[in-house]
Amino acid sequence: MGKSSVLFVCMGNICRSPTAEGVFRHFVEQEGLSDRVEIDSAGTHAYHVNEPADRRASAAAARRGYSLDGIRARRVEEADFSRFDYIIAMDRDNLTVLEQQISADHGARLHLFLEFSQAEGDEVPDPYYGGAAGFERVLDLVEDASRGLLEKLRTP
Repeated sequence: MGKSSVLFVCMGNICRSPTAEGVFRHFVEQEGLSDRVEIDSAGTHAYHVNEPADRRASAAAARRGYSLDGIRARRVEEADFSRFDYIIAMDRDNLTVLEQQISADHGARLHLFLEFSQAEGDEVPDPYYGGAAGFERVLDLVEDASRGLLEKLRTP
């Protein structure tokens, strides 16, 4: 496995994408691959720049042994399209925003996260306006897709 870089993207970068960053980082560390995979997250909108992950997302992640500590919301930047091999959107709306921003000369590959999952559907639902069950559902989907993404990175 060569070096890879992955950017997870949702709208505000406080719920889904930091959850994906924290879970995927945990999986990568467990496999001893931290030196081979760069991982970050960002949002398509600047609603929460410099804020930590949503407390409900952090609490749900912590219950499963994942840490979102140190993750601060930021907006996707032009340089991200050159810096990352994989830019992975949580839903179609954010994928569309990314597709509108990327130019043909960038090497990043855009994906929906659930392309790497066994789950039905192709979007990780936004739990922001819902209850605790939504954050648990996000974790279920993110864990599954993280396993699939890790397998993809291992396969040349």
